[in-house]
Amino acid sequence: MSGLRPSPVMAVLVLLAALAFAASPLLTPGFGGFTPDQFPVPQDHPPVQPAGYAFAIWGLIYAWLILGAGFGMLARARAVDWAPMRPALALSLGVGVTWLPVAMVSPLAATVLIWVMLVSALVALAKAPVLDRWLGRAPVALYAGWLTAASSVSIGLLLAGYGLTGAVPAALVALALALAIALAVLWTVPDAAEYGAGVVWALVGVMVANWGEAGPVLLFAALGALVATLAAVDSARRR
Repeated sequence: MSGLRPSPVMAVLVLLAALAFAASPLLTPGFGGFTPDQFPVPQDHPPVQPAGYAFAIWGLIYAWLILGAGFGMLARARAVDWAPMRPALALSLGVGVTWLPVAMVSPLAATVLIWVMLVSALVALAKAPVLDRWLGRAPVALYAGWLTAASSVSIGLLLAGYGLTGAVPAALVALALALAIALAVLWTVPDAAEYGAGVVWALVGVMVANWGEAGPVLLFAALGALVATLAAVDSARRR
């Protein structure tokens, strides 16, 4: 039966990808988000974008992914319940290594990449181990939750930045898209409260960014945060 156990190679690849992903900001120290002049219609203070503090969640995501990947390589390299998520997670993190350099050049190409990251992260989440959840399932869930919001924000920026809609309608479309994906994931994937936490964190960031300004965006983000919180609690109950 030992011949049927997974190879440890994928465990090593996931750890290397997580380390490279966390190190990628060091290669682009000047990147602080898309600049207004990267779009045909300059995007100054777009209502779809969370407040700057919200992006600090990347520190937790990087550290948790590395910790989980390290544990997976050292203690669960051949575990059959860890193996299914690894190919998709390695793909998502590997593409993530290239995201920042691409984003400095092309928001459109960066949007394509972040959606690849999201889809593969959601596949990894669906296949994540039930046991060792704090080191196997939880970091992937938080990562996928933030990516759900970030990829939707990218759509909103493109809609407004290429003049397809105004900034506020673009933000509402993006928030609706993020909420729809989040509810679908939380309904179908049990024990994924951290996924909901990532989405809610981003929605609260949008609320803060729009405080006293774009009323519809503020209200929709608040409603979305409430609904996503309830869905995350329900997902946790189905552990």
